[in-house]
Amino acid sequence: MTTSRTARALAGLAALGLLTLTACGTQTATPASKPASSGEGRSIRATQLAHVTDVHAATGMTLLEGPVLIDDGSLYVVDVTAPAGEPKLISVDVATGKHEGVYTDKTGAYTSAQISPHDHRLYLTDFATGSIVSVAQDGSKPRTFFSGEVDGSKMTPDDIAFDAEGNVYVSDAHGTELDETDGRIVRIDRDGTRTTVLADGLAQPNGVMFDPELRGLWISELSEDTISYLLLDADRTDVTSQHEAIHVDGGLAQTDSIAVDADGNLYQALHGRPAIAVYSKYGARLATVEVPAEKSEGLKSATNVAIAPGGTKAYMTVSGPAGGYVYKFTALAKGIRQSNGG
Repeated sequence: MTTSRTARALAGLAALGLLTLTACGTQTATPASKPASSGEGRSIRATQLAHVTDVHAATGMTLLEGPVLIDDGSLYVVDVTAPAGEPKLISVDVATGKHEGVYTDKTGAYTSAQISPHDHRLYLTDFATGSIVSVAQDGSKPRTFFSGEVDGSKMTPDDIAFDAEGNVYVSDAHGTELDETDGRIVRIDRDGTRTTVLADGLAQPNGVMFDPELRGLWISELSEDTISYLLLDADRTDVTSQHEAIHVDGGLAQTDSIAVDADGNLYQALHGRPAIAVYSKYGARLATVEVPAEKSEGLKSATNVAIAPGGTKAYMTVSGPAGGYVYKFTALAKGIRQSNGG
């Protein structure tokens, strides 16, 4: 989700009193050259499931994010720029496309959603206040899981991932201007009391997701159009190696959120184009999931994707001046927990 445009828009909303916005390692080897592009792979046609939101008069935007399938089979999405009082967490019936609001508040600008394997609550990253909020799966009993500073500065949390024990891994956009490279990947223990900066010096980190074996994290940097791999130690509290794995030749589009399927394939959402780039774990471009050309007018970005665990039904959030939509497609492999939300 993190873009300079969106950050400025949220700041503008704060100035109008519509949002309260707070100001927003390891050593990285520098590759000798960018990995070569391998084309766009085969084309996968996505079909519209639901028109969920329209542009809000109060904020001038709508931006759907964080698709996640919950225990009852519903698909939840967040609307990042929904104003106070309008639905910020929305349930979508994947059979009918019908949708309804589940949760709202006065200040949050939620950019991702993920279910903890520890307590099965839904965790939402709040780009505006720098906190992480959890709610029950019906939207009740909101709690602040984490707020405050990490190593002396507040986070601008974007995406979220969990390990098997319920510890939290967050992409902290931190700097949101084009020339800023002070973004971080932050680990938060599952009780919310201890934080560890796993990587810093990043250019607007956005997507963050574990590989199927939970050995390391795939991360994307929006300002660099890159996907990197962070191999973790046995305790997942330190990065043992880090390298740039894929350079995404997106043209006007930039790297947004990431999902991972059972075969280890990466589903890289594209900000600036209503499409998902699919790569193998070795960097080969396998496919491009696209909104049909006749439906794409007014749709500017595909922000994230969810694949049903144990199946290949997949859903992506797509937004632009035409509104916020959910599109569906068939994934290349079965979904796992790491392909459901984040």
